[in-house]
Amino acid sequence: MKYYRIWLAVIVLVVTSLACQAVGGGSQNTPVAPPATDDAGPVEPQPTAVPPGEDTTTEIETDFPMTPDAFNVTEAGGSLIFYTKLSQEEAMNFYRDEYTAKGYTEREILTVVSDGIFSMVFDGDPSGKAVVIQSVDLGDGSRTISIRLEDV
Repeated sequence: MKYYRIWLAVIVLVVTSLACQAVGGGSQNTPVAPPATDDAGPVEPQPTAVPPGEDTTTEIETDFPMTPDAFNVTEAGGSLIFYTKLSQEEAMNFYRDEYTAKGYTEREILTVVSDGIFSMVFDGDPSGKAVVIQSVDLGDGSRTISIRLEDV
């Protein structure tokens, strides 16, 4: 009988402790070790600007027009992505000039211009899809330009 009371007390304490942790969400003060990596040190940010004297030409064949100063050009999944030093207005004017000269029409209702960001859509591609151009200012004097064909 004496052991029965001890076991009952232990069981009640364990159940109460588990219930408190379940209601309280567990311990918030348990330190968690960072994930192990093979890094030798901190990762340094990669520059988006073209170093002085570096060649910015590209070997990518594409039907999408690129700004004359395009660099870090990548083509993936039918999209063309690159960096430019043009301002937002210069980049938008470049694509308006390029696509209107080809007979494309800007879908002005879908043109969005915000602080450092723009999106434009042009109709007229032989594929029947719309040309979507998007750009984001990177804050270091360069911006990304992304161009793709899309059903809009």
